[in-house]
Formats: sequence, structure tokens, C-alpha cells
Amino acid sequence: MAVPKKHHTSSRVRRRRSHLALKKSDLTPCPRCQTDKPSHRYCPSCGFYKDKEVVDVLASLSRKEKKERQKELDRKE
Repeated sequence: MAVPKKHHTSSRVRRRRSHLALKKSDLTPCPRCQTDKPSHRYCPSCGFYKDKEVVDVLASLSRKEKKERQKELDRKE
């Protein structure tokens, strides 16, 4: 079994692990509704990607929520 000959300092260990840090995700505004969304993904707010409706966001909402959401989307257009 491999055993290190000498103790590694904490600074050396931290330098090695510096590449393991999480990166901040880049958010871009949706061209249709202007809400922030991850790039190269469909907009969770309006369901569009590259000017095509990919997901029907209103399908899973109740009748009252659908009406409010539809008014909001129409207002933004």
C-alpha cells in the first residue's frame, strides 16, 4: 500500500484542491419574457427555447394560476 514519505502542508493541499471549487452559473435573460435563465436551456417561466415553445408551462397550473400567468405573458409581449 502506498504511504506518503512526508507530510503535505495545508497550503499545498489547498492549492491542489483549488480546481474543485464550484463555479457560478451564468444566467442570461430570456429574449421572450426577460427573466433570467441558464444558457442553452428552455426558459422555465415561458417554456420557449430558440423562438419555439418546447414546454407547455400552463398545462400543470390550476385554472386561476393559468389565467394570471397568461395575462402576465401577454403583458410582457
